[in-house]
Amino acid sequence: MPKLHPGQLDFTADGTPCSVVFGDVYHSAHGGPAQARHVFLGGNDLPTRWQGRQRFVILETGFGLGLNFLATWQAWRDDPRRCRRLHFVSVEKHPLTAADLARAHRAWPELAALAGELQRRWPPLTPGMHRLYFADGQVVLTLLFGDAATELGSIDASVDAYYLDGFSPAQNPELWTPRLCRGLARMAAPGATLSTWSVAGEVRAALAAAEFDLEKRPGFAGKRQMLTGRFRSQRPDRRPLPAERRAMVIGAGVAGSTAAHRLAAAGWQVTVLEEKAAAGDGASGNLAGMLRPLPSADDNRLARLTRAGFFATRALLETLPTARWSACGILHLAREAEHEAQQRRTVEQLGLPPEFFQFADREAASARLKQPLRRGGWWFPTAGWAQPPSLCRAALAAFPERIDCRFSSAVAALERNADNGEWQALAADGRLLAAAPVLVMASGVAAPRFAQFAHLPQRAARGQVSHLPSSAAPALEVALFQFGYALPVVDGVRLIGATSSYDDDEPGLRAKDHAENLAALRLTLPDFAAGVTPEDLPGRVGFRPMSPDRLPIVGPLVPPDTATNRRLRNLPATPGLWCVQGFGTRGIVWSALMADLLLSYLEGEPLPLERDLADAVHPGRFLLHGGG
Repeated sequence: MPKLHPGQLDFTADGTPCSVVFGDVYHSAHGGPAQARHVFLGGNDLPTRWQGRQRFVILETGFGLGLNFLATWQAWRDDPRRCRRLHFVSVEKHPLTAADLARAHRAWPELAALAGELQRRWPPLTPGMHRLYFADGQVVLTLLFGDAATELGSIDASVDAYYLDGFSPAQNPELWTPRLCRGLARMAAPGATLSTWSVAGEVRAALAAAEFDLEKRPGFAGKRQMLTGRFRSQRPDRRPLPAERRAMVIGAGVAGSTAAHRLAAAGWQVTVLEEKAAAGDGASGNLAGMLRPLPSADDNRLARLTRAGFFATRALLETLPTARWSACGILHLAREAEHEAQQRRTVEQLGLPPEFFQFADREAASARLKQPLRRGGWWFPTAGWAQPPSLCRAALAAFPERIDCRFSSAVAALERNADNGEWQALAADGRLLAAAPVLVMASGVAAPRFAQFAHLPQRAARGQVSHLPSSAAPALEVALFQFGYALPVVDGVRLIGATSSYDDDEPGLRAKDHAENLAALRLTLPDFAAGVTPEDLPGRVGFRPMSPDRLPIVGPLVPPDTATNRRLRNLPATPGLWCVQGFGTRGIVWSALMADLLLSYLEGEPLPLERDLADAVHPGRFLLHGGG
C-alpha cells in the first residue's frame, strides 16, 4: 500500500479552510454545515429516505474535515424516525491530524459536541480501514485512508447514498473518472442515489455511463446548480437483512466472547455455550498476552491485518472498564545486525506515524528498558499487554439482557432441525443445550471434532508460559520481545514465554519448556532471572488453533465438497454455520476485528476490512486451487 501523506490545513483570507496539497477550499465560503445539508443530505433526499429503515449506508469520496459526516450524524440524531443503524463509509487520500481537525471544527459551534467525539476517536494516520463507533454503536464510521481512485475497489458494501465530494475535477481529476464512477455502480444498492456540487460535463458523462439517471437542482448559495442522480439498475438487493437476530456461539474464549459482544451490541440475542466453568479458561486463559501489530517492509496482508486488529482491540478495551490491560509500550529488539538494519529500513519505508511505531537505536532502546542492550529495534509506544480472561468476562457482561452464558455445557454434536432450519447443540447424552438459526463456531482447537467443521485445516499448537516471581530481576516497565517475550509484573507475576510445539498433547508443565523460555530471555539479558531454576517455576499450558497460513478463519462455512473452480465470493455456504477460528498465538489482536467482520457478514453491512483482507481470512480460501 502506498505511503500515506497527511493533509496540510490552511485558511483563505476570509477564514475558509483550504488544502495546501490541492490548492482548493474544503467547503463554500458561505458556510460549511449549510452546504452539507443542502448538497449532500438534501441532494439524497435525507433524512426522508432513511426513515423507518433498519440500515442505511452512505459512501463519501472525500472525508476532508468530516463536515458531511458530522452534519449527517446530527440529522440522524435529531430525527425521531431515524434508521436503526447508520453506516458512513468515507475515503480520504490526505487525512488531517486530530489537531488540524480540531482547528477546523472550531468554526462550527453547532457541531461542537459531535466534533469532539470524532476528534477523541480519530485514528492514527495509517493506511487502510479504520472503524469508529458512535451513538452506542448505532452510527458506524468506516474510514479508508488511501486514494479513492485506486482504493474504492477494495470497499465491500451495498450503498444507499453517495456523497461525491472530492476537490474540483480541475484540481483532482482522478476522483471523477469513468473508472471511479463504475466502481460506485458496483456497490450501489437498489434505488441508490448520489449528489454532488459539481455539474462538470465530464462528471455527468461518466456517471450517466455508469447507469445513473441524473438531474440538475439549484445549487448552494452562489453556485447556480448541483447534480443529483439515481441508480438505474433494478438488480436485487445483494445484502438482505437477517431474518432473525438470534445466534448461538460455541466457546467463551476471546474469539467467542468478542463475537457474542459485537452481536449483542447490534441487537442480537446470543446464547454462549462453554464447556469450562468460566469464560477464558482454555487457550485464552493466560494471565496476560501481548497486544501489538507486526509490521513488514512490504506492508503485506499479515502486517495490514495485525495493524487493523491492534486498533480494533484497543478501541474495544477502552469501552470495557473491567477488562485489564496496559499500554505500557513494547520493545521488539532485532536478533542480529542485519535484522536491525531491516527494522530501521521498514520504519523509513512505511513512513507511519511515530505514535504507532518507530525505530529505537541501541542507546534509545537501552534507555527504554533501563538495561544495557546489544541491539536496537522497534518501539511501539501504544502497544502493551491485555489479560484475556478479563477481556472475555467484560465482553460477555456488557449486555446481560442479550447474552445468555451457559458454562459447564460441553457440546458433543451439532444437528440441524429439519422443521425450522435451526441448529441444535446436543450434549453427549443427547440433551438439547441450545438452538438458534445462526451458529458461530469459536471453540478453538475443539472445532474440527464436530463433523460440520472437521475439514477446517487447523492444528493444535501446544504453548507453555512461565510465571516468575515479581522479585526476579530485572524489573520491566515495558514489554520486551526478541527471542522470547517478557511482560511487566501482573498480579505479582512476571510472565515470560512462550514455547510452541505441534503433535504434542501433554497438558502438564514441563521443566524443559521453562528452561527454553528462560534461555530465550537470557539471550537478550544474560542476567535475566538470575538464580531462578526451571524446576521451581509455575506456569500454564494452552493449546492454540493454528491455520496453515497463520491467519484467522472467519466467515461463512463452505462445505468441503465444493467445486474449486469458482471465485471465493461465489462459493456456497452451509446455511446458518459460521466460524471465528484459527487465531493461533494472536488471539488478543485478532479478536475485536474478527468479531466486527462476522457481524458485518451477518447483517449485510459494509465490511470493516478491504476485500483482499476479508478474502485472506475467508474459510473457503483453503478449497480454492492453490489454497487461496
